[in-house]
Amino acid sequence: MTTTLSERVSQSAFDGSMLRVVLLMDLHEGAQQQFFEAYEQLRHDIAAVPGHLGDQLCQSFENPSQWLITSEWESAPQYLAWVNSERHVEQVRPLGACARTMRPLQFTVLRETGKRYEEAALPPRGRLQPAPRLGAGIVRHALTFTVKPGSEKQVADLLSSYASPAAQVDEHTRLCRTSLFMHGNRVVRTVEVQGDLVAALRHVSQQPEVRAVEEAINPYLEQARDLSDHESARMFFMRAAVPAVHHISATGREPAEVTRHALFYPAKPGCGPALAKFLSRQDEAAARHTKSPVRSSSIFQRDDIVVRLFDVAGAPGERPAKDFGIESPHQAAVLERLLAAPAGAGPAAPHPMNLITDRRAAARP
Repeated sequence: MTTTLSERVSQSAFDGSMLRVVLLMDLHEGAQQQFFEAYEQLRHDIAAVPGHLGDQLCQSFENPSQWLITSEWESAPQYLAWVNSERHVEQVRPLGACARTMRPLQFTVLRETGKRYEEAALPPRGRLQPAPRLGAGIVRHALTFTVKPGSEKQVADLLSSYASPAAQVDEHTRLCRTSLFMHGNRVVRTVEVQGDLVAALRHVSQQPEVRAVEEAINPYLEQARDLSDHESARMFFMRAAVPAVHHISATGREPAEVTRHALFYPAKPGCGPALAKFLSRQDEAAARHTKSPVRSSSIFQRDDIVVRLFDVAGAPGERPAKDFGIESPHQAAVLERLLAAPAGAGPAAPHPMNLITDRRAAARP
């Protein structure tokens, strides 16, 4: 039986589909009017953002502290360009000050039905996700930050020494895997969660052993933070977030030996989205080759920071890990044009990252 692309690609921001974003919020007591005024300002600001089609503000009729904001976007990359920007961080700060909890969710649109759509001109077919994507119910996310030059070894030692938190978060959420890499003074932590990503991140951040390590590395950070302060912590993690924009995995039986690698791609200014899209296309093409050693590949992108996390059957051997997925001189040339080259350091190229720790949760009993 031929495996369709939808069976391999479980996540993609690059299929051209419209995006529906849902923000669930629970407000502090008495903050409803303050929140409403903050939203009124935000909706005027966001109306000018490229790709934004409209939004709705909803208040629970059962509980006045519970609110819902939904917005519609022409495509995921347009939304991500805004939500990952410093402008967005400042625009939503007044909303965050009113909320006890905020939970954003993003959905690509597969179908539209009902009188509203029948009476209006339907959007082009290409803007609807053509088919459901399949997967194992895993949510992937990454965080990145930089440490002061010269402190890399101390930070690596601290980040590799903590005790793993309990994998089971609640009845529906489980922390499956955490991998931590470094390149120079940049730290990248990737997580894989089954269930609610926000609940899992909150669970991890509250564990004493994790909090102790985070406090220990605070003096080494280039960007100061105070995790004991709710607003400071929220701003730090908002700026550190690197969303997964594409994931593809092989089908069939898992090999006995699989090794994990990460590449850091420093994009030229403004080229991060194009670079992530280029890599996603290489992954899709490579997935059609049954003899490809790459078992899975996740691409994380925020602005001009692009990280590719991939699992390879066996050790990379003599082939450098940075070459996986780039099969032709033309592909190599395109990649080089999108990458920023360090001054006096030769041609632009992705940087293999050093694996600091890779922890999987124990199998369910």
